[in-house]
Amino acid sequence: MANNGFKRKTAPLFLDGAMGTMIQRANLPAVPLPEYYNLEQPEAITAIHKAYIEAGADVVYANTFGASPHKYENEKYAYDQIIEAGIANAKKAAQKTDVKVALDLGPLGVLMEPMGSTSFEEAYEEFARMVEVGVKAGADLIVIETMTDLYEAKAALRAAKEHSNLPVLVTMTFEANGRTFTGTPVEAAALTLEANGADAIGINCSLGPDQLLPLLERLCQVTNLPVAAKPNAGLPDPFTGHYHLPDDQFAKLSKQFMDAGVSILGGCCGTTPATIRALHEAVQADQREEEKGERKAKSEKFESEAAALDFGSSLKKPRFDAISSSLQVLDLDGIRVVGERMNPTGKKRLQAALLAGDLDLCARLALEQKEAGADLLDVNVGMPGVDEVTMLPGVVRKIQSVCDLPLLLDSSNPAALEAALRVVNGKAAINSVNGKQESLDAILPLAAKYGAPVVALCLDEAGLPDTAEKRIEIAKKIADEAAKYGIDRSQLWFDCLSLTISAQQDQARETLKAITWLKENWNARTILGVSNISFGLPARAMMNQTFLTAAMQAGLNFAIINPSLTGLMDAVASFKAISGEDEGLRGYVARFADRPDLKANANVPVQTKSADQPSTSQNMDLQTAIYKGLETQAANAAKELLAAGKGELDLTEEQLIPALDLVGKDYEQGKLYLPSLLQAASAAQAVFDVLKESIAAKGEKQASKGTIVLATVQGDIHDIGKNIVKTLLENYGYTVVDLGKDVAPEAVLQVVEQTGAPLVGLSALMTTTLPSMEKTIELLHTLDNPPKIMVGGAVVTPDAAQAMGADYYCKDAREDIKVADEVFGSFKEKGDA
Repeated sequence: MANNGFKRKTAPLFLDGAMGTMIQRANLPAVPLPEYYNLEQPEAITAIHKAYIEAGADVVYANTFGASPHKYENEKYAYDQIIEAGIANAKKAAQKTDVKVALDLGPLGVLMEPMGSTSFEEAYEEFARMVEVGVKAGADLIVIETMTDLYEAKAALRAAKEHSNLPVLVTMTFEANGRTFTGTPVEAAALTLEANGADAIGINCSLGPDQLLPLLERLCQVTNLPVAAKPNAGLPDPFTGHYHLPDDQFAKLSKQFMDAGVSILGGCCGTTPATIRALHEAVQADQREEEKGERKAKSEKFESEAAALDFGSSLKKPRFDAISSSLQVLDLDGIRVVGERMNPTGKKRLQAALLAGDLDLCARLALEQKEAGADLLDVNVGMPGVDEVTMLPGVVRKIQSVCDLPLLLDSSNPAALEAALRVVNGKAAINSVNGKQESLDAILPLAAKYGAPVVALCLDEAGLPDTAEKRIEIAKKIADEAAKYGIDRSQLWFDCLSLTISAQQDQARETLKAITWLKENWNARTILGVSNISFGLPARAMMNQTFLTAAMQAGLNFAIINPSLTGLMDAVASFKAISGEDEGLRGYVARFADRPDLKANANVPVQTKSADQPSTSQNMDLQTAIYKGLETQAANAAKELLAAGKGELDLTEEQLIPALDLVGKDYEQGKLYLPSLLQAASAAQAVFDVLKESIAAKGEKQASKGTIVLATVQGDIHDIGKNIVKTLLENYGYTVVDLGKDVAPEAVLQVVEQTGAPLVGLSALMTTTLPSMEKTIELLHTLDNPPKIMVGGAVVTPDAAQAMGADYYCKDAREDIKVADEVFGSFKEKGDA
């Protein structure tokens, strides 16, 4: 990849500060969207860029943050006009300097699947269109910033890498708990972005420099890429939305990032050219005072890292060797269990489901294996009559909508593998490549492109070798070929393959011998399908358990097994205790302390079930189905209860509401994250639909608990929280009038007058829109019988709610339900009186 001159001679690299803050200070005429100024006030925008350049910025972000095609679909200007003008203004400011101009891409302002309706492909296409315009307009690099959804960040990154040759910096926004709003931890973001070709990664917005430091330390520990930091100027005042951290204090705190390993510095909300100047001067002064010794070594390190923004397509050895979903990171050291049940071979029930396109069974299998103790899931849909290119990514989407385990994508079809790799939300692994040249040429480029570890089968054109030496020879060939694509040997999981000893008794020894050699000589990772060893033999469970124990002792890292088989999982737990991986034996004690089958007699045989035995989750109870977000199972469970004579109201009060209460409680305690919350709400909605149909079939009319008006206030396009509240309120029996996002105060007033709604909910995520919330509240209070008003959103605090005149502050959706129950309870009492 060409570096387009984006290299630094000194370190660190300085980015600019906030564009929005400077636009507000310029007191420009009001416009519908801030990117309008690129065309209507180009001199003002150019002046802002010049001010940042004079303050020491090496990179300025064009005013294109929100210039997406769908936002400008019905606007005065087209998105491409906006982007072209934005790049031109920044280029004009940077002329006769070495300063680079970045095409700035922010979130699309939509919910990605499974939380919303926007697919990965739709988001990708929208970002691709913006990238193509930015490249044509002359951008020097691409910045993807302020991302809270890892899936959207990946879509933007893939679009940038596949529609340009420009360096790409991706920065995400994290909360103080180290996770994004959608639940992604710092480490999962780093793994995914690095795997998908980012040239630099980092954190921007949401927090001040002191709150950002521990998160940046974590980020620098898990990536080899240059790391960028663009904090806010402290935390905003809840009443005015202004940021008050002094520039010298911002600079003092931010330069500490360099000790953590950060090599790219800038500012976000509330920062100005004065802030960047103070940061620039503080770093330069620090370097002048400590030019020798450790500081000089660090400076040279930063210079190297900043220059490394031109990484090309090579994959260096990861600093943090792991895979992940969007919510969970799996460290690869020790023994890991690969759930094997997502494979139609020999499983009639799964075969029928795949042929019928019924993916609910796949979701259930994923959840069952997670609950049984699997660490990652092998996903295989290969069978006659199934289009893998369509089905494999479809199953991936379904699984990751309900289950947070990382995935091992299992297919011999390169097109199916790539289709699935694109839609994985996280960093997945590939199963598999082998020593055949055709396989090497087809699979290794995919592993390199998507940064995916790959299972390496030790067989080739001659078939499965009958000796350990021949297996090792093939392993060496695969490793040599992988190196040509920049794939480090640590990213190969060698499968030395096992055959049933009923036919070739010596092959178990050869497999174990090959595993031992790979571990002792290469410290390589190995993987094995354990159950193959016992085909055609009696007492298969005992044979599998014994062989698994021997393989783990030889150095096996990944055991492909059915985690529902107790004996195999017992062996894994015992081995972890013996090897020291299970520190303090906590896992061992938790597994065995209260096992009924082990209390009376340690030699009582453990009962196991076959891989195709019907799961108890086929008859899953309603509350469990809602909690796990399984819509079809929840609806079916509700129908069964109704058929058994349960009343609709009783079912709602005794099943649906308690399930949602538990979901809300676990979300509040950090046990569940936003995707799970939304999936549970969708499952509850499916139940609610069943209940409404049942009532309608009886000729009865379901009484609403009352009408509530919801809106995201004017100027704010973030409606994730408001949408969650809407779904939950409807599930609890309320009629919700959803006015959407960016709603003018007058529009809220009009609807409240028309409906007579006793309760209004207002949401805001941006500090700049708090005045709109306050104005809406003031307008509603002019009514003769004003409604009660509840407010919420990331920037709203209890004090701010009280100061604005709101009746209730709701920190989450659970609080909205409590408020609604309180308001309508008292409202009904007044009506009765």
